[in-house]
Amino acid sequence: MYMYVAQASFTFMYIYLLSCVGERVATQLRQELFESIMKQDIAFFDRQRTGELVNRLTSDIQDFKSSFKLCISQGLRSVAQIAGCGMSLFLISPQMTWTMLLIVPTVIITGTVIGSLLRKLSRDAQAQSAKATSVGEEAISNIRTVRAFAMEHQECELFCQESDKASLLNQKLGFGIGLFQAGTNLFLNGMVLTTLYMGGYLLSTSQVSPGDLMSFLVATQTIQRSLTQLSLLFGHVVRGLGAGARVFEFINLESSMPITGGKKIPYHTLIADVTFNNVTFSYPTRPQQVVLRNFNLHLPAGKTVAIVGSSGNGKSTVAALLERFYDVNEGSVTVSGVDIRELDPSWLRGSCIGFINQEPVLFAASIMENIRYGKPGASDNEVIEAAKLANADEFIQSFPEGYSTVVGERGVTVSGGQKQRIAIARALLKNPSILILDEATSALDAESEKIVQTSLDNVSKGRTVLVIAHRLSTVQNADMIVVLHDGVIIEMGTHESLKIQRGLYWNLIRQQEVSEKLSRSLG
Repeated sequence: MYMYVAQASFTFMYIYLLSCVGERVATQLRQELFESIMKQDIAFFDRQRTGELVNRLTSDIQDFKSSFKLCISQGLRSVAQIAGCGMSLFLISPQMTWTMLLIVPTVIITGTVIGSLLRKLSRDAQAQSAKATSVGEEAISNIRTVRAFAMEHQECELFCQESDKASLLNQKLGFGIGLFQAGTNLFLNGMVLTTLYMGGYLLSTSQVSPGDLMSFLVATQTIQRSLTQLSLLFGHVVRGLGAGARVFEFINLESSMPITGGKKIPYHTLIADVTFNNVTFSYPTRPQQVVLRNFNLHLPAGKTVAIVGSSGNGKSTVAALLERFYDVNEGSVTVSGVDIRELDPSWLRGSCIGFINQEPVLFAASIMENIRYGKPGASDNEVIEAAKLANADEFIQSFPEGYSTVVGERGVTVSGGQKQRIAIARALLKNPSILILDEATSALDAESEKIVQTSLDNVSKGRTVLVIAHRLSTVQNADMIVVLHDGVIIEMGTHESLKIQRGLYWNLIRQQEVSEKLSRSLG
């Protein structure tokens, strides 16, 4: 009775402790992986697909955890049995034991070679599964675009193609694992036959007794069962090692750009003066294409500078460099006379610069939480004041739940103009000294654009403002307008002075006027 109670107690402790260890290891790995991903530079996210990153956070961690728990629970028991029975074999008959061990090195070498090939195949299969997941994730996250273009069938075909490739690789992996396990079983059964043959010979020459032979056979059978169990675990080990390798690849990945560390300019001494000095830059994903060449620009403190030009000429790149999403290849970008590479990036982006782009992203949370994202420690009153500055308080209060209204994923339940004003309030909440407006009104209709532009004009007062604009009507009141073409400044001045020059800026104005007249006539 006592033995049964002890067995039940130890079984409970074994399962509970193994579960705790497995979950803690998986949780720690998942947290470390997420932290490592969050610390990577923007160039990393340019190269990686979201679905693949999510797959590593979910499927790979789960595969590693399952393999870890199985290997610990069954692997330790099998190894202990093999070690104990192996010692018994030496005590019973060293001759038969040495004979069997002569075959083992060959089997181990063969198994190691096959194992390395299967681990590579496992990594390929998991990478292809991640690719299929990313295709599905991309289609689901952009379902409105897919639906608008009636591309459901094509997306399904693409997902099926990638899934079939993953299935084929997994089938090959299953074939390899099956071949390995079949070979292992053949070897184990061969051990039994060898034992019977040699044991019979030693028994006939009276070198072993019948009892020793039976004991040797029982120990051999125990080792055989344990080795069979280990061979069955091999498939889980291969998948676990492949998943673990993919997880640790990103955990151990060092970012080329830190997210913290460096100088912080005290607020009372900060002069929001920005200078681009002989900047040359090309994106890491396409280094052969130079976007900016010997670019020089000065943004005086408290002034508004607008950059205009046709698409693809480097306007948004200037804003990305000021935010230090990327580091320049040559030259420097300075704020208050200090190279931004010497400044603390979290202070630069979190306190010094406010960034509002063309398509701001809202989280699937309340409006209050979305605005507070700009300054997590802000009070409700501070959030409301920022919303009033951004002309957002009135429409927010009109919602039945007010600031507690949940906007849905990516803010799909509010209009473009409302989303933009929430984003402006979020940027204003941290009271930035420098404001970047990257085509902040280009995606809005005329009425929404007028409301948002009024909000932007109000919040721009007293700040250094960099405006990236496509619609030239929004930059006429800027203190200085810069015309960019192929990454080079070709014109600079006020709206009136550039019109008098009748250069590229004047041509851009004429083209937009013709385009607007045509759209009105067609409307």
